[in-house]
Amino acid sequence: MVNTKNITRSPAVAGAFYPADKVELQNMIFNMLDVSSSEQIDDHIIGLISPHAGYVYSGKIAAEAYKQIQISKYDNVIVIAPSHFEYFQGCSIYYGNYQTPLGIVETNVDMAEEIVGNSQTITESSKGHMGEHSLEVQLPFLQITLENFKLIPVVIGNQDYSTAIELSNVICEVLSRSEYETLIIGSSDLSHYYPIDTAKEMDGFIIKAIEGFNEKQLFDDISLKKCEACGFGPMISTMMIAKKLGANHSKNLSYGTSGDTSGDYGSVVGYLSSAFYKV
Repeated sequence: MVNTKNITRSPAVAGAFYPADKVELQNMIFNMLDVSSSEQIDDHIIGLISPHAGYVYSGKIAAEAYKQIQISKYDNVIVIAPSHFEYFQGCSIYYGNYQTPLGIVETNVDMAEEIVGNSQTITESSKGHMGEHSLEVQLPFLQITLENFKLIPVVIGNQDYSTAIELSNVICEVLSRSEYETLIIGSSDLSHYYPIDTAKEMDGFIIKAIEGFNEKQLFDDISLKKCEACGFGPMISTMMIAKKLGANHSKNLSYGTSGDTSGDYGSVVGYLSSAFYKV
C-alpha cells in the first residue's frame, strides 16, 4: 500500500474544468459568488451538496452553495466525492495535501487516520484521488470562501447504502470526540445526457427527496432508475451525517443544466446545490 501522507496531490483538471491561472481562477469564483442570488441561510449549516462539472457549466450552481458559508468559520471540511474512473470497495482517504492553482490545501492527517482506524471499509489510499475531478473542483471554492481549514478528502468506490451508513457512522463517531467545527460536502452531478424535459423529470425526484431530507427515498428512487446521480453515494452520506450532527432542515439552493450554458437542450447534464442546517 502506498503511503500517501507525504505526497502532495497535484491538480489534475486545472486548465480544463477551471482556470489554471491563479488570478483568473480567483476572479472567476469571486464573480460567480457576487452574482449568486439564493436567500441566505442564517442558521448553522452542517452540510452542502455541490456539483462538480466544469465551472462554465456548473460553477454558478456551486457558487450558490458556497456563498452560504462565505462568512462562516469551519476548522475542517470533509469532502465526499465519487470515483468516476476507478472502482474499489469501500472508501479511500488520501493523507497527503491537495494542491490547486490557489495554493496548498492541508489535510487533517490526525482526523483522517482516526476515521480510517475506526473502519474496516475506509482505507488510506490514492485510489479514486489522483485523476479524479469530483473532489478537486470543490477545493478552489473552499479556498476562496473559507480563510483557514483543513481537508479530509474522501472518495467512495462502490456507492451502496451500506457503505453510506458505515461512512456516516464512523465520521460521526470521530466528530463526536472533536471540539472543532466541521463542514460536510457531498459532490455530485445529476442526470447525464437526456433531453431537457426528461432530465428535469428525473432530477425532480432528487430535488424532492432532498427537500424532504429523505436519504432512503433518494436511494430507492436511484435503485428504481427513476433518477440518476453520479455521486448519489456522497449525497446520501452527506444527508446521513448532517442529520446525525443535528441538521433538521434542508434547502435546495439552485438547479440548472448544461443547456443553460451550451444552448443545447437535446442532451443535458443536471446540477443541484443544496444545504442541510440546524434551526
